[in-house]
Amino acid sequence: MTTFVLTVIGDDRAGLVKALADVVSENGGNWERGQLAELAGKFAGIVVVTVPPERAPALREALAPLEGLLEVSVHAGDDDAAHDPAESRRVRLEILGNDHPGIVRAISGVLAEHGLTVTDLQTWTREAPMAGGMLFEAEAVVLVPPSADIQAVQADLERLASEIVVGVTLAPA
Repeated sequence: MTTFVLTVIGDDRAGLVKALADVVSENGGNWERGQLAELAGKFAGIVVVTVPPERAPALREALAPLEGLLEVSVHAGDDDAAHDPAESRRVRLEILGNDHPGIVRAISGVLAEHGLTVTDLQTWTREAPMAGGMLFEAEAVVLVPPSADIQAVQADLERLASEIVVGVTLAPA
């Protein structure tokens, strides 16, 4: 099978997922995974599809007319990619604090220093119910390679959390 990674964005309105799913299905493709969301009035996402190799050119061509509805970029996926290295383990990272610029940058910097890979990241803001202002929240799933010292990661995250005034929780996923 040929793997494509589709990135999509367009003005949010009803029927966008159906339009994309119709094209994938009508061209012999299979919708494997996806994350789609409405963000600031735009509908955006990423979808992994597989298609028999002989149908791949037709699927790629059929996605082009969606430009009036959705901007679709087609990227070749790695058909042999190891999605989760067997020797790595997963941990869940949760972040909560007053919203301010630089939180994701700081946290991802610590993870990168220790060789951890973010496999899923979701962030959002909401009003602080009692204190006023905005709260920043994030949930991530992170792959920890065997060579990483999880206690050192935890210590660095705790040090950083006190510096940028957020709560950080690291737990088995």
